[in-house]
Amino acid sequence: MSHNLLKGKKGIIFGALDHNSIAWKTAERVHEEGGTFVLSNAPVAMRMGEIDKLAKKTGSKVIAADATSIEDLEHLISESIKILGGKLDFVLHSIGMSINVRKGRHYTDQKYDWTQKGTDVSAMSFHKVMQTLYKADAMNEWGSIVALTYMAAQRVFPDYNDMADNKAFLESIARSFGYFFGKDKKVRVNTISQSPTPTTAGSGVKGFDGFITYAERMSPLGNATALDCANYTVTLFSDLTKRVTLQNLYNDGGFSNMGVSDSVMDSITE
Repeated sequence: MSHNLLKGKKGIIFGALDHNSIAWKTAERVHEEGGTFVLSNAPVAMRMGEIDKLAKKTGSKVIAADATSIEDLEHLISESIKILGGKLDFVLHSIGMSINVRKGRHYTDQKYDWTQKGTDVSAMSFHKVMQTLYKADAMNEWGSIVALTYMAAQRVFPDYNDMADNKAFLESIARSFGYFFGKDKKVRVNTISQSPTPTTAGSGVKGFDGFITYAERMSPLGNATALDCANYTVTLFSDLTKRVTLQNLYNDGGFSNMGVSDSVMDSITE
């Protein structure tokens, strides 16, 4: 059901890969709520995914950009403003990658050039996106910037590996840059800490099925789906949340406040 929450609003959505991705679901929901946007992903991800299908469905343009490259980001933002006919109202950063995870390197045996690359892609890119937007004065007042994160930034999930560090860094960047964006531009910056979600990227984490099952049993409302996250993001892009900023917002069915659940206890004591 559409409520036209984003009618007239314009933005950029990073990270839509295929129909399983949260960014893909978010793009669909933003389109349904009347928003218009440019889709962007790294060239290699675009070759792997199906972003052109999403662009056709939502009437959007696609601009390839490496989010770790300031030059690419400057081009993306300037072209997006031209295409959309004005400054931006929302940006979604849904980008994450760990070569150590992909290659099966244990947290205690990292290859540090891989670690550095993952940090640049997963966290520093968020700073680069915001710095480029900030310097270009590309956001409208009361605009909204959202990045996706995971609770491993606060708690230990052993197989999440160096991505946990990346997410902690990402959340810190959101707070620190969010202060300046709010004070100087009246733009809000938040992160959504989402339940483990069966996306193409997430499935690369060792034991991911166990993550999902455990979280489902722990959460009183069960795991939040990719569509749930998309709906939450829509509210943060809308004018209904104009004073919400610098927050790490949990969309996890209650998992983040649980110590233990009856279901988990029952499985342990069986």
